[in-house]
Amino acid sequence: MGLPASFLGAIFLMNVIGYAIDMITMVGMLIAIGLLMDDAIVMAENIHAQRQRGKQALDAAVAGVREVAPGILSSFLTTVCIFGALAFMAGDLGQIMRAMPVVLILVLAVSLVEAFLILPHHLSHGRWAHGPDRESRFHRWFDARFQALRSNWFGPLVDLAVRWRYLTVGICLGLVLLVLALPAAGILQFRAFPQVEGDVVSARIVLPASATSRMEDRVVDQVVAAARRLDERFAQPEGRSLVKHITVEYGEAGQTFGNGGRESSVMLDLLGAEERVNARVPEILAAWREFTGRLPDVTHLRFEEFQPGPAGEDIEIRLQHDDLDVLKQAALELKDWLGGYRGTHDLYDNLQPGRTELRLHLKDGATAQGVSSQSLADQVRAAFQGVAVQEFFQDRIPIEINVRLHEDARFSLGDMDDFVVAPAFGQGGLVPLHQVAQLREERGWARIIRVDGRRSVTVTGSVDAQIANAAAIVGDTRETFLPNLQERHSGLTYTLEGQAREAAETGASILRNMILGLVGVYLLLAFQFRSYIEPVAVMAAIPLGLIGAFLGHLLLGFDLSMPSIVGLASLAGVVVNDSILLVMFTKNHLKGGLEIHEAAAQAARDRFRAILLTSLTTVMGLLPLLLETSLQAQVLQPLVTSVAFGLTSATLLSLFLVPCIYAILADLNLIERAVRNPNNRGGRAHAS
Repeated sequence: MGLPASFLGAIFLMNVIGYAIDMITMVGMLIAIGLLMDDAIVMAENIHAQRQRGKQALDAAVAGVREVAPGILSSFLTTVCIFGALAFMAGDLGQIMRAMPVVLILVLAVSLVEAFLILPHHLSHGRWAHGPDRESRFHRWFDARFQALRSNWFGPLVDLAVRWRYLTVGICLGLVLLVLALPAAGILQFRAFPQVEGDVVSARIVLPASATSRMEDRVVDQVVAAARRLDERFAQPEGRSLVKHITVEYGEAGQTFGNGGRESSVMLDLLGAEERVNARVPEILAAWREFTGRLPDVTHLRFEEFQPGPAGEDIEIRLQHDDLDVLKQAALELKDWLGGYRGTHDLYDNLQPGRTELRLHLKDGATAQGVSSQSLADQVRAAFQGVAVQEFFQDRIPIEINVRLHEDARFSLGDMDDFVVAPAFGQGGLVPLHQVAQLREERGWARIIRVDGRRSVTVTGSVDAQIANAAAIVGDTRETFLPNLQERHSGLTYTLEGQAREAAETGASILRNMILGLVGVYLLLAFQFRSYIEPVAVMAAIPLGLIGAFLGHLLLGFDLSMPSIVGLASLAGVVVNDSILLVMFTKNHLKGGLEIHEAAAQAARDRFRAILLTSLTTVMGLLPLLLETSLQAQVLQPLVTSVAFGLTSATLLSLFLVPCIYAILADLNLIERAVRNPNNRGGRAHAS
């Protein structure tokens, strides 16, 4: 009854703090299953052990809970340290993912109340309260087989590992170093957000500001015609159409494109990812791009898939300089460089030429005639755009009166020849415009973007994840090309945006918060064990999760991503939770008179059932998400992979590593002296 009670209590608290049930909060609940089962198993087994010693049911329940309460409370507090730190992740991705650790902490907090106040009462009058005679035949059969597995297979392996403890630690360390080499060697790539198979693709079209509506319609019709040919290339079973709906939007081409030109988009609603056959999104986009071909008069044409989440553009680099011509040249050089990588396409910069402009330049001597650049600009603006001279109300509605030249006098460029300028007060009569200013017909910029007061241009692009890795391309560009670009264009600065910025911001916050969380874990363990050394045996198991997590990503074909990193950080809380009780059991056996090597091995035997069931329940709870094909599940699958595979390797290897670390610390005279110090009341360790 602990699971439903904990989940219902957590759902009530989620409603109080404004959280809803979604995929992310459900992952938090699923991870909590293993932790709940571990506490319940430890408490139940200890009460059962007290009952077998001859105590009455109620006394056995009280004594059993009292004995394991410090370990369970310590496990809860260390879990809060880890997951509580993750609740303060920064960045857009952190804002989304922080719901998972918060919900997990809520579930554990409610479960703690249930474990101490409700579970012991149930166990005091359950089947165990009446002795082994009331156990079912299946229970006795399963228990006998499990005891045989623990005694005949697992026990000798632990004894062997403790006997060859330095070799065991070396093997574990070697495995960790081996999997860490996978990202360094490029075998396991990193991307800010996982690649998911969506159901919506689009073509973003940008035409020059001077383009006409007829030109725009012709281009859009050609892109739509190419989209209709996709059904021929990707035939689906039962004659179903790959493209379900086609939507055309004018004046909308995404936030990165707005440049004053004509913008439009063509969006395709595809058959669901779980229903499509031999039609992956990268292949669909490549075919659509091929069918469309080259389009005249198009400034930019980009084919892309709708990607949920806050990851941003695959490639997004912002350049800043005071000179727009320098910015444009630098952007062109950067696009040429990025275009040299395999898999990059749809490169674009948002500093585009605008319409033809008529620019006025003051002639020498204009100032002497009482005409300044400011007064000239004000008069031309008032004549052609108008100036407000009066405002009055009619039926409580404000009406503004604007004065400007008659339409016939501002219709063509020839009207500028007859335009006259009024000099400053007291400096003569009206002066012809051509006498004080020179008119030049030039092409300006469609849109000038400033960031923090500086002129900026942003270069964006897409990367085919099947061919190349966006993070590797951006990293190589930052190291090899951008410094040279700055040398060629003095005063040029750059910042990485999009996926690179989001990954850096969220990753830095995870690292910072995890360090704080691990420091909190160490301090709690040092306080509980009364030793500065024994927490090392607990925390040494944390890197073991990397083995399963990295190999799981490699096996399932996932890239490492920010959800993967969040899963790895979450894994630390679960692994520490298991290892704490392993050390607690070792210390209890030491108090019972066993030697350290025997106590460490026996503690692993005692914890084998609980740790195995903890891993199995957590993995089985997360397994359906790995098999799910929905868009929401695909986003979280890297996180689930880190937790499920990492937990499997960490919990199993920790059963061998933690006893070995404890025994090695004893070899160094750092454990036995602390535990068996006769001046230490109750056999607990002094801080060393």
